[in-house]
Formats: sequence, structure tokens, C-alpha cells
Amino acid sequence: MFDLKGEWNISFAGCGFLGVYHIGVASCLLERAPYLVKGATRIYGASAGALTGAVLACGVSIAQCCEDVIAVAKEARKRSLGPLHPSFNLVKVLRAGLNRDLPEDAHLRASGRLCVSLTRVSDRQNVLVSEFRSKEELIQALVCSSFIPIYCGLIPPSFRGVRYVDGGISNNLPRCDLKDTITVSPFSGESDICPRDNSFSFHEARLTNTSVHVNLGNMYRLTKALFPPEPKVLAEMCQNGYKDALRFLQENNLLKPESPSAGLSVTEVKPLPSPAAAPERGRANQHPGNLFPRRPPRSGCCGDSAS
Repeated sequence: MFDLKGEWNISFAGCGFLGVYHIGVASCLLERAPYLVKGATRIYGASAGALTGAVLACGVSIAQCCEDVIAVAKEARKRSLGPLHPSFNLVKVLRAGLNRDLPEDAHLRASGRLCVSLTRVSDRQNVLVSEFRSKEELIQALVCSSFIPIYCGLIPPSFRGVRYVDGGISNNLPRCDLKDTITVSPFSGESDICPRDNSFSFHEARLTNTSVHVNLGNMYRLTKALFPPEPKVLAEMCQNGYKDALRFLQENNLLKPESPSAGLSVTEVKPLPSPAAAPERGRANQHPGNLFPRRPPRSGCCGDSAS
């Protein structure tokens, strides 16, 4: 039983395109137990987990996030090499979306509350960043935390003059060892909120602090983290995140029926319509939760502390 007598934290694991699972989890927490998010002392995250943490810490609406991630995945799947195709620049897409949709005071909202996991290139040590001097600095930290060498490019980005890469390489689930931390992972294992696979697992592996059961379900998920599956599967992952979070709340008696609805219910997650069927909306009509640029319609999407 999770104890809320003192302070508590939330930690989201890095997971690539499986970050859509985190969106489902975050939606459930905001809808069914918003006090868990508002009252959390720190929200930790690595890579895709840091992006979800930023959304929660900065108060950005997440109602459209699932559809936006699916839109980016569809763009990647259109190419022969997927995200590795030279014409697909994930870092550029990520930076542009964050710059557009995070509020101007995002660094003030995130400072002291959001902890981003980074891996320093020079010595491969983990660094947790929790203070940001500007919105651009916050975005740069999130880009660094999401930068997978070779997959995202050859030259690592920098934060305050130091080069960093994906935080999941050195610490994929920050502060998971603390009893007061609610851990979230799209891989079945020992995290507080994670899938429960029916397939039998002989072993548990620890991948840079993330508990992962060795089974067929997780083998499948690992292959889809960097090479996204079809949109229908991603939408199901988002739904599963919502359901798994709801199960955690129920089992720990953390539900607050009187809490107002603030998230994305499981029934709202739907695959994107085709660009031809749904022309791009004007900038003024775009939902504030859009973290990724939408595709154009076819004319014819600190405190630095080493852990």
C-alpha cells in the first residue's frame, strides 16, 4: 500500500515512442487523482518520461498529446527506414513542438519540481537537472535527455555548454529506489504503474534502474520503442497506460471520486483521421496540448546534481 503521509514523487521511465503509455497514465492521474500530481514534491523523468514530466509540471493540457505522438509515428512509418531516414529529424520536430506549446513561464513552473535525467558525454555519468533559467534552457534539457546517439544524430546537443545524451543510458528511472516515489514504466516489471503480462517470466532484468521482466511481451515493446508500430497499436498502449494507472489507484485506495475531470478518459483515445479527411487547423484553433507539429494536409504533424 502506497503511503501518502509524507512527501511523494513521481518518476517516468524513458521509453521512446512507448511514451504514449505515459500519456495514458498522466491522463488517469489528472482525472482520477489530480492531488497526486499537484502535491508531488518532484516529478522525475528520462527521455520520453521527462517530456511527460514537463507536461505535468508546466500544466500543459495533454488532451491532444496522444494523437500528436501518433501523428509523428505515422510520419516516421511512411519512410523506408522509419525514424532513421535522413528526411526525418526527430530532434527538430521535438524542439519546434516544445517551443510552440510550452508556456513562456515554463521554466519557472518546472524549476524545483521537474527533474530531468541526462547522461554527460565526457564521463557517461548521470546528472539530474532541476533548475532552469529560461524556457529555452528547459527545452534544451529535454532535447538532451531525449537524444539517442546515432538514432537522433552524430553530434550530441549541449546544456549550459556541456554535451549530454539520453538520460536513460545512465538512469532510466530516476529515484526509483525511494519508497515515496511512484514509478511508471511501459515495460512489465516491478514498477508501481506498469503492464501486467500474462506470459511467464523466469527472470527480472535491471536496465539502468528500470525493472523489466524477461518475457515475450517486453521483447515486443523493446522493438517498438524506437520503431513505432501502427497508430492503432499506439492508441491501445495509451489506453493501457490509463487502465494500469487506474488499477494502481484502486489497489492503493488513492481514488478521489470528488476530483474534477482533468485528463483524457480511456474512451477518448482514437486513431488519427487521415490528413485528407482532417485538414490542418489554423494556429489559433490548435489545442495547447499539442507537443508536436502537425503534418500539413496533402495538397495533393539548476541545479545540476550527479546521481
